[in-house]
Amino acid sequence: AQTITPEALESVKAALATSDVLDPSAARASASSSDAAAKKKTIPRRAAGQSWEDPTLTEWPENDYRLFCGDLGNEVNDDVLSKAFSRFPSFNMAKVVRDKRTGKTKGYGFVSFSNPTDLAAAIKEMNGKYVGNRPIKLRKSNWKERTDVEALQRQKVYTMFPSLAKSACLLVCSNFFLHISHLSESYSEET
Repeated sequence: AQTITPEALESVKAALATSDVLDPSAARASASSSDAAAKKKTIPRRAAGQSWEDPTLTEWPENDYRLFCGDLGNEVNDDVLSKAFSRFPSFNMAKVVRDKRTGKTKGYGFVSFSNPTDLAAAIKEMNGKYVGNRPIKLRKSNWKERTDVEALQRQKVYTMFPSLAKSACLLVCSNFFLHISHLSESYSEET
C-alpha cells in the first residue's frame, strides 16, 4: 500500500480545482471564449485591388518562411505534405488548400519553416519530387507581399487603445502614429 503525503494531496486538490474535469460546463465556456477570441483576430490582406480580412492566417507561426507547393493531387492531405517536409529541422506545419464546398484539393498548399536555409534546401531537394501521385512544383510564397501593412498597424493600435476606434482618426505612416480627435460626425476615411 502506498501512503499519500498531505503535500501531495493538496497539490492534487489544487490541480483538480483549476482543471475542467469536475465542471465540464466550465470547459465548454473556456473553449468557446478561446474560440471566439481566435475567430476575432484576423489579418488584413490586399491583392488585385481588393482588401479583405483573413482569419486563417492566425493559424500560422509569426515571422515564418513559407513555401508554395503546387500541382498537388487530391490524395495529398496535410499529413502527407507534413511527412514529406518534416525531415527539415525547422519545419513548422503544412496545409493543403481545399475547396470548402467539395472538400477536394485546389491543387496547392503551403509549408512553413522557421529558418530560411531550410526553405532554400527544401526547394532545392524537393522540387519535382513525387508527393502522392504527382511531382510537386515549389517556390517561395509571396503571402507577406499581400498583407495590408497599414491596416494591420491600425488594427494593432486599435486593440491597444480601443477608444481610438470610434472617436478619432488614426493616420499611420511607417512606425509613426498621428491621432486626430474631435472630428465631426460627417467625417469619413475617404474625406
